[in-house]
Amino acid sequence: MRNSWIYLLAIITILPVFTNCSKKSDDNSNSPTPLTVTDSDGNVYQTIKIGTQVWTTENLKTTKYNDGTAIPFVTGSTEWSNLTTGGYCWHSNIAAGKNAYGALYNWFTVSTGKLAPRGWHIPSDAEWTVLTDFLGGESVAGGKMKSTGNIEAGTGLWYLPNEGATNETGLSIVAGGFRGPTGEFWNIGFSGDLWSSTESIASASWYRYPVSSGGNINRNYYNKTGGMSVRCIRYF
Repeated sequence: MRNSWIYLLAIITILPVFTNCSKKSDDNSNSPTPLTVTDSDGNVYQTIKIGTQVWTTENLKTTKYNDGTAIPFVTGSTEWSNLTTGGYCWHSNIAAGKNAYGALYNWFTVSTGKLAPRGWHIPSDAEWTVLTDFLGGESVAGGKMKSTGNIEAGTGLWYLPNEGATNETGLSIVAGGFRGPTGEFWNIGFSGDLWSSTESIASASWYRYPVSSGGNINRNYYNKTGGMSVRCIRYF
């Protein structure tokens, strides 16, 4: 099932972009109209306030750092696995998924401090914890973050069962999968893997990932050469 990209690509071409789903929950009812933020490529992202934090509601897809420098685009598995500096790709090297799922970045790209648009940053592990605690803990927060619908019915960007998905936060997290440290691609439609900016050990860093099979969001660490999606954060 992990190699279902061809079927998924057909779905992408007929689906609207689900990253602009419902914007508000009751906890955010007193916040102003959500801002937008623009990256160095000119891509515009909607944002949502959750507690004291403001998050982008789509995965980042910029090909440039916020100083205008190009991020290396790396498709080959050997080249990817040998990276010790920043690089990005599209899942399965298919650019058609860009608008739905965004780009996959290795952690060296995140650690530059220049990936997010100016005035924004990539969330730390502690900032992810603030969010999940605000939403009631890891066991339920994933469902509140995930976009709704499913690929099989043509109504969303997750494979069934997309359990617990309400998207009541408006974060609209999608199942962008990830790229392994040796260059292989995994889990599109099944997990939404999102970097934090925080190291775990010398070779790995923390990330969070909701999954199709539950309403939870998981915390783990992964090799820095892996490729994952990125969200951006600032404070109100």
